[in-house]
Amino acid sequence: MTRIFLAGATGVVGRRLVPRLVAGGHAVTALTRRTADVEALRAQGVEAVVGDVFDADSLRAAVVAAGPEVVMQQLTDLAGLDFAANARLRKVGTRNLVDAAQAAGARRFVVQSIAWAYEAGDEPASEGTPLDVDAESERRRGTVDAVRTMEELAATLPEYVVLRYGTLYGPGTWYAPDGLTVEQVRSGQVVANADVSSFLHVDDAAGAAVESLGWPSGAVNVVDDTPAPASEWVPAFARAAGLAGPEPVSAERTGWARGADNSYARKELGWTPQHSSWREGFGSA
Repeated sequence: MTRIFLAGATGVVGRRLVPRLVAGGHAVTALTRRTADVEALRAQGVEAVVGDVFDADSLRAAVVAAGPEVVMQQLTDLAGLDFAANARLRKVGTRNLVDAAQAAGARRFVVQSIAWAYEAGDEPASEGTPLDVDAESERRRGTVDAVRTMEELAATLPEYVVLRYGTLYGPGTWYAPDGLTVEQVRSGQVVANADVSSFLHVDDAAGAAVESLGWPSGAVNVVDDTPAPASEWVPAFARAAGLAGPEPVSAERTGWARGADNSYARKELGWTPQHSSWREGFGSA
C-alpha cells in the first residue's frame, strides 16, 4: 500500500484513476475545490479534502496532514479554453504542490504533462528530444515555458515521473461524442493538414499513472502506437462522430507538430496501451 495525495481527482483522468488506485490497495487522499464532490469521493473509498492549489498555506497543511509517500498531479484548467489559466496552473499550482510535497516528506512526485512541447523535427519525438524552448513567442509563453517550469519543479523531489500524455480522447475529453472537437469539425474549424499528432485514450492515461508509481525517475511519452497527420485522423474522427469530414489540404507541416514515440514506455517500462491506435479507438470511445 502506498499513501498517495492526488490533485485533480475529479478531472478527466482523475475520475478514471481514483478507482484504479483504490483497487490497487493504495490509501488515497483526494483534493477537490468543490465541497459537493466530497461525499462522492469518500464513497469510492478515498479521503477527500477541499482546497485550492493556489492557496499555498492551506494546501501545505492538507498535504502534510495526509502524510503521502507520493503526490500526484492530474490538474488542468481548460474548461473555458483559457490557456493562460492552464499555464498559470502548471507554474504556480505546481510550485505550491511541490513545496507541500517536500514539507510532507513525500518521496515521489508524478505530474501530467504533454507530448507536443518538443522542438521541431522530422520524426516522432523521443524523451531525449529537447523541449521547444526557442519557439516563437506565443507558443513559448502559452505552452512550452509552463511545461518546462512544471517539469523542472517535479524533478526537485527525490523521485519523479513526468507523464507526457498524447492528445486525450474518450469519455469526458474534447474528443468525446459530445466534446468540443465534434463541434469544431461540424463548424469547419478543424483542418485536415499535414500536422502530426499522437493520441491517447483516457483509460490508458489513467493506467499509466498507476504504473508510474513503480517507474524510474524521468519523463515518459505516454502515447498510442500511431502518430498521424491530421489529413488521416480528422476524416476518421469525423466518420466516428457521424459527420462529413473536411477534405485534406496541402500545406507544409508545422515543424513541432511531429507526434511522439512511445518506444521507451513500451520496451523499457513494459507499458502496453489498451487502445493501441486511435484508428480503432475513435470508434469505441
